[in-house]
Amino acid sequence: MAFMPFITAGDPDLETTVAVLKELAQRGVDLIEVGFPYSDPIADGPVIQESYTRALNNGFHVHDLFEALKALSEDSSVTLPPLVGMVSYAIIFRYGAEKFLQEAEAAGFSGLIVPDLPGDEAPEFAEKTKTANLDLVQLVSPLTPEDRTKRIVQAASGFIYCISVAGTTGVRDELPEELTAHLKSLRNLTDLPLAVGFGISQPKHVDTLRGKADGFIIGSAIVKQFAAFSDPSQTVKDVITAIGDYAAEMVAATKG
Repeated sequence: MAFMPFITAGDPDLETTVAVLKELAQRGVDLIEVGFPYSDPIADGPVIQESYTRALNNGFHVHDLFEALKALSEDSSVTLPPLVGMVSYAIIFRYGAEKFLQEAEAAGFSGLIVPDLPGDEAPEFAEKTKTANLDLVQLVSPLTPEDRTKRIVQAASGFIYCISVAGTTGVRDELPEELTAHLKSLRNLTDLPLAVGFGISQPKHVDTLRGKADGFIIGSAIVKQFAAFSDPSQTVKDVITAIGDYAAEMVAATKG
């Protein structure tokens, strides 16, 4: 399975974001989800909300992120996996959709996840992302009715983000038993890869998904480690190494 860690851009600053991206790439992750800080996050639990707040308080700006990633993508000594942006449509709209998509593609993004863009309203934006050589990843929850799910997956590209539980992001001890049926029903509706997110944090969760999903996303279990950057007893290097060690453990879990 593919492993996609989530990090918040700009927490605590963009220099650290770039360093963490390099570390995750060296540890062999398959994709990286980059969260755009937003004052009113959608479906994010307290860990990611706090991370967004730290980034915004430190002066995060979308254009600065694009410039930092563009410089990183032009560094021949670094080979990054595909980057997928998790970004509110409110940010895209405020920035200007065409401008946002053009700069995202130039910065090295391969796709976007737009959680507050209703699936029924996504086809028009999906065409714009396609023109910009970006995929539009769609989210499907276990509570989404089948007829609506069909419309959502038709506007999707790249992969389907399968929400494992009804609720917000956050670390959980066990994945719900009904997740298997949810993934099976999605298999019958789309040929796109299925990646599961919300609640995954341990190798045993990967074993649960083996043979049922094509990939998994880990957010809160990684982002909570970013709070240590403000701990004076921790060096930036030590925190980044700890994040890398955790990522390497989950990469190993994908191999069975």
